[in-house]
Amino acid sequence: MASLDTGGDEGHKKGPGVKKAKKLNTRVDMTPMVDLGFLLITFFIFTATMSNPTTMDLNMPKDTDKKDEETKIKQSGSLSVILGKDNSLFYYEGELDATASGFKSATYKEIRDIVIRKKKEVISRYVTDPVCESEAKAKGKSIDDCKQKDFFVVIKPTEDATYKNVVDMLDEMTINKVARYALVKPFDSELELVRLSGGGGPAAATPPAK
Repeated sequence: MASLDTGGDEGHKKGPGVKKAKKLNTRVDMTPMVDLGFLLITFFIFTATMSNPTTMDLNMPKDTDKKDEETKIKQSGSLSVILGKDNSLFYYEGELDATASGFKSATYKEIRDIVIRKKKEVISRYVTDPVCESEAKAKGKSIDDCKQKDFFVVIKPTEDATYKNVVDMLDEMTINKVARYALVKPFDSELELVRLSGGGGPAAATPPAK
């Protein structure tokens, strides 16, 4: 509440006929405003909902030497993407054969279409799985995860790849709603193919000077 103090100071008049203006002392009582502020803070604390943390699901293969404990994926639904130096990118579908005929290069712009095409191909072969769909519904997930359960993208960054390359690929997984993907070290045979394609990798052994 505000109050106005109009107390005069006539006692300070000096001399006959001298008029001096009265001093006005205003004072605002802030107590109701402070109370209102605390009421609003309390209201927002009790009515606000805490934001759920958004995290990225990243599947890592099991670190084991036992074949029966390794993470199994269907070759028909796998897409391996190898990240080389200078933003180079290579990929192949399924298992790499001895002739490496399926080993191809692409750009980071083209890989999106490749992922989408492979995902559609796997989904087209989907046979209804009631168990998977009921589990997905129980967990609040979409049944689209079941439709693409055989689709798996294996991301293999080489030592010459940058963090930006890896993040870009992970972004592609999020953009294209890929449910299953993992970061894996590339095989020596893949590194050799990348090196021969000019995408980095370990240099060939130099024969000793004679």
